[in-house]
Amino acid sequence: MTTTERLPSRKSRPIRMAAILVTAAAALTATGVGTAAAVLADERPEVTSPARPGNPGRNAVMEDVARSMMAAGPPGFASRIGKDHRVSRTAAGLADIATERPMAPRDQFEAGSNTKTFTAVLALQLVDRGQLKLDAPVARYLPGIVPNGRNITVRMLLNHTSGLYSYTADEEFMAGVVSDPQRVWTDRELLAVAFEHEPNFPPGKDWSYSNTNYTLLGMILEKLTGKSLPVLVQQRIAEPLGLRHTYYANPRAVHTGPGYAHGYGVRLAGPEPVYVDTASWPIGGWGGAAGAVISNTDDLSRFFSAVLQGKLFSKAQLEQMKTTVELPEGFGMKGGYGLGLIRLDSACGTVWGHGGDTLGHHSIALATADGRRTVVSVANAEPIDAEPNARWDHYYKVAMAATDASVCETLDKPVPDSVLADLHSAAPALATTK
Repeated sequence: MTTTERLPSRKSRPIRMAAILVTAAAALTATGVGTAAAVLADERPEVTSPARPGNPGRNAVMEDVARSMMAAGPPGFASRIGKDHRVSRTAAGLADIATERPMAPRDQFEAGSNTKTFTAVLALQLVDRGQLKLDAPVARYLPGIVPNGRNITVRMLLNHTSGLYSYTADEEFMAGVVSDPQRVWTDRELLAVAFEHEPNFPPGKDWSYSNTNYTLLGMILEKLTGKSLPVLVQQRIAEPLGLRHTYYANPRAVHTGPGYAHGYGVRLAGPEPVYVDTASWPIGGWGGAAGAVISNTDDLSRFFSAVLQGKLFSKAQLEQMKTTVELPEGFGMKGGYGLGLIRLDSACGTVWGHGGDTLGHHSIALATADGRRTVVSVANAEPIDAEPNARWDHYYKVAMAATDASVCETLDKPVPDSVLADLHSAAPALATTK
């Protein structure tokens, strides 16, 4: 369903989007997932936009995106596009397989690594207050915690140039998250997993996405403020911006009935997709400062608009946040990474924001440089097969094309044929799975 409303004034295998979000690629190769009832694609509700007063028309692009995403595996999809004071919402499929509740445009979900922008905002607020220095060594704030911490700066944590190994890249760790999904990990336990591995490179010499960086930032924030991350997110971001549906999971999402889009780990290698409901899994118990925020499309739109308009910190800190390190060639997307903020050079133009993949949700949250146009979307499933396979790769191919198409619609530009070809590509036959 799409609605439009007026707001009050005021190659080789493509690198998965999960590699830049809360879960590394290893997270999705974890073993030990149980089975759940499959929902066939032709059983999912159609994307519809019934004509009625106040709904001037369909958003054909986003309805196409919704259908394509659901055909790739997720049971449901929702999006919000904001153009100045005009908003278009699209929702399709199921928010809850067990109850067959339809997805609603304002459903909450795990925002995953969109959390990193929240964490970065909190850090930059402390920089404004003189409590934190971007180019100070981590050892100043967490003495004796980080190997080589005297040569790793806060800035390196924020922009992923520290070289520290990401704990979610450890296959045994991610297998444990799936086989014992109710376990709540401490920050020290997560760091222990990461520090068992050698750094990816010397500090400042390259770029590598690492959730370990943001675990450390969360520890610094809590130490300097004397407050927990759930409290900091609420007091310094959610309350000032009026984000009524946003909070830091401590350690899991609450109120996951109507109004919440359940997340699903989906196995794609079989004859039909098989789903595992992950809504009760404690994302805050291992995603933490890297991925524990719960939100919805409205709130994430308002948040990223506020970030790009410098409403949460000084203009000087916004400039720091938008100072990017170029993403490596072959990474799977073009752009750069700033301080908890991605510059995405899409097929239709440059936008800023982040994205989030958990073991149940895939989301994007992007805005123009002036914050006046935004796009936020969520699909409520993430591949969780025991091994990567062709249908898994197809899911991410479609997801990345969906991001490009959504940005094109946000910028009022036609979707390129090459993007449409990927968006509409058919799932591979079982014989081609690996």
